[in-house]
Amino acid sequence: MSFSIETRKQEISKLKNEQLDLLVIGGGITGAGVALQASAAGMKTALIDMQDFGAGTSSRSTRLVHGGIRYLKNFDVQVVSDTVKERAVVQHIAPHMTQADPMLLPIYDEPGTTFTMFSVKVAMNLYDHLAGIEGDSPLTRYANYTIDKAEALKREPQLNSENLEGAGVYLDYQNNDSRLVVENIKKAHDEGGIMLSRVKCVEILHDENGKVNGARVKDLLTDEKFEIKANVVINTSGPWSDLVRGTDDKSSKKSQMRPTKGVHLVVDQSRLSVPQPTYFGSGTDDGRMIFTIPREGKTYFGTTDTDYDGDLENPKVDQSDVDYLLKIINKKYPSAHLTIDDVEASWAGIRPLVAAEDEGKEEEVDAVSGASDASDTSAPSAVSRGSSLKMADDGLITLAGGKLTDYRVMANGAMDMIVAALKDSFGESFELKDSAQIKVSGGDFDSDHAEDALDEIAKEGIKVGLAKDEAHEIASLFGSNAHNIFQRAKVIRPAEGLSLGETAALNYSLDEEMTLSAVDYLMRRTYHILFKSDKLDIVAPAVIKEMTKYFDWDDDEVARQEKELDDVIQESMLVELKQEVKAAK
Repeated sequence: MSFSIETRKQEISKLKNEQLDLLVIGGGITGAGVALQASAAGMKTALIDMQDFGAGTSSRSTRLVHGGIRYLKNFDVQVVSDTVKERAVVQHIAPHMTQADPMLLPIYDEPGTTFTMFSVKVAMNLYDHLAGIEGDSPLTRYANYTIDKAEALKREPQLNSENLEGAGVYLDYQNNDSRLVVENIKKAHDEGGIMLSRVKCVEILHDENGKVNGARVKDLLTDEKFEIKANVVINTSGPWSDLVRGTDDKSSKKSQMRPTKGVHLVVDQSRLSVPQPTYFGSGTDDGRMIFTIPREGKTYFGTTDTDYDGDLENPKVDQSDVDYLLKIINKKYPSAHLTIDDVEASWAGIRPLVAAEDEGKEEEVDAVSGASDASDTSAPSAVSRGSSLKMADDGLITLAGGKLTDYRVMANGAMDMIVAALKDSFGESFELKDSAQIKVSGGDFDSDHAEDALDEIAKEGIKVGLAKDEAHEIASLFGSNAHNIFQRAKVIRPAEGLSLGETAALNYSLDEEMTLSAVDYLMRRTYHILFKSDKLDIVAPAVIKEMTKYFDWDDDEVARQEKELDDVIQESMLVELKQEVKAAK
């Protein structure tokens, strides 16, 4: 089913005259999960987001389906239990984006260490137990184990050997966060939902009894304002949750969120060679854990964790973030000698942490994954990653907090509340489908043999003339939807500056993924800006040229697109910070 600028126009027109069952405000992974389940259940559903889908928190993670082993140190067993079970479910429903990738956890004898060799084995055993990695489980081949110092250094020669005691190895999963969002969105659209990016909620609407019955919104592409009528409205806007609640004049205005910033930096693997995902204590006595992850010939590392009160739409990497991460990485990998000049790309994201339980007017109806009980004065890294599900007196539902990994579990809890509300207040009955069996768009193949299935899909691309590596990359990015791309490659010619596969993928993304800007494509539908920055000089202008033809942009719009893209690339490459460092020398 087409999902493009043309369908957007048609669906906005339809929405103005539609009485919805459910309006979802926020198109990150949480809202996408809710919208998919609602649409699959047959509810008249719409989702809006003021940016591109997943442009906020959900495209700025560590890009893992991560169980959060460190939370066991804080006794957040419920959070870990939910998330480790979910890893296998997410791998089943999104097999092209979620692959098992065992994590190495080096253990150092140093102040403030998160784990010792004894405690890490206890934690990993509990971790595996919670995940069902035992007995006859097919995941048993990934059961945890420990290795001594010599073996740890054999695996990662660049690791600092001083005070190194050994390492633990346990199951984790790599993931493509932004594509997980868009594949959920696409599937929700296939199921009949109306999915709109660049539409902002400006006011929550109420009926004559003071109950929520929709929202006044603004189309940010046209500046048109219109009303969306809905029986139930849910706020899934992550770090913006308080701001959306602020548009409801009958809801409590007490702050619920405690946003924190996390930063990641990307360098070439020739500068930092990490053969497998690695996870270790910061060594700074701040309770933080740091990841170093190999990907597409690069190594990225993070994350920071600092309270944040700046611009939620555009969090920036500060010099202090760079200094913090480079100091830790250069200590753990002393032969690397990384400087800011080695950073090829970066990203900063805002975690939608739930603050201490408020005592405001709202009643907490339900909580998913163990809502936070940390106080506002605790360190950011000590705040629970649990989620909170609440219904205000006027009926506005807010689902906030949580982690990317447990988005489906969070959506399950929200759907139970939504179904009950529609039944009690409107006499409507809906039967929910088993969300663990709803494959996202692109996931229509055998998840138990995902690697083999993706190899078979890639062979189709090779047959139509794509290079082997490119065919495999497209298969991994788009899954079973790669068939559509390879069919396009049969009948089109490569655009100037783009390969045949890239040309076909871009055209597919414009037709089927609501790609509306060059940044949408180069940052979130693909990872060019983050992991292929050395090719942007050729690819970026070519992408804009192709999109200009597709959208019939005038000169002013082309200039705006070019500036937006250039700003994002320069920000990712830390151009301004590098200039400041150079000037200070």
